[in-house]
Amino acid sequence: MALVGGGAIPRPGEISLAHNGVLFLDEMLEFDRRVLEVLRQPLEEGRVTIARAARTAVFPARFVLVAAMNPCPCGFLGDERRPCRCTPAQIAKYRGRLSGPLRDRIDLIVNVPAVPVHAIADAEPGESTAAVRRRVAAARDAQQRRYDGCGTRTNADLRVAAVGAVCAPDAAGRTLLRRAIERFGLSARGYDRVLRVARTVADLSGSDGVCAEHVAEALQYRLVE
Repeated sequence: MALVGGGAIPRPGEISLAHNGVLFLDEMLEFDRRVLEVLRQPLEEGRVTIARAARTAVFPARFVLVAAMNPCPCGFLGDERRPCRCTPAQIAKYRGRLSGPLRDRIDLIVNVPAVPVHAIADAEPGESTAAVRRRVAAARDAQQRRYDGCGTRTNADLRVAAVGAVCAPDAAGRTLLRRAIERFGLSARGYDRVLRVARTVADLSGSDGVCAEHVAEALQYRLVE
């Protein structure tokens, strides 16, 4: 299989070739669901295991997954200019290609609505790439100082046992997170990932602690429909 690799003599696939880099899946839901499900192990463990009759091979696969998908099969759901032609059943079947367990392993989900051409042509310049880069570099430096000597480099690499101590929010943040768990039924994995993202949002803002606003932003990325 192209993503995980294989063959009589096991060879790495695209997942392992993206190790320490970015794996981009365009039109993610056009992939067969069985293909997508193979992402679950590497996203959780950072490795791929290929078992054959004569041998078992383990390849490293710690990567950043970036994927794009349409909101529905025709692509116009929510578009103010063109009507969606899909039935509710077609939309549900299409979105069902992304299973709950795989979605639970995706930290950030962002809806990107269609942008009118005039908005692109007449828009004011946004934040420069250089400014964003400086902010990200500062956040990475803060994480490296925090985890110096611990065998961890980033919040994503943090051991599960240490998440509660390192990423613990303030009282208002804990209250907000507890309400989200009760209302939306976050899984244990989802809870852990919300804390990691909230810690990262705090790092990007230059904050030493995790506040309610950081938790709110992290929840926004996870609970979006």
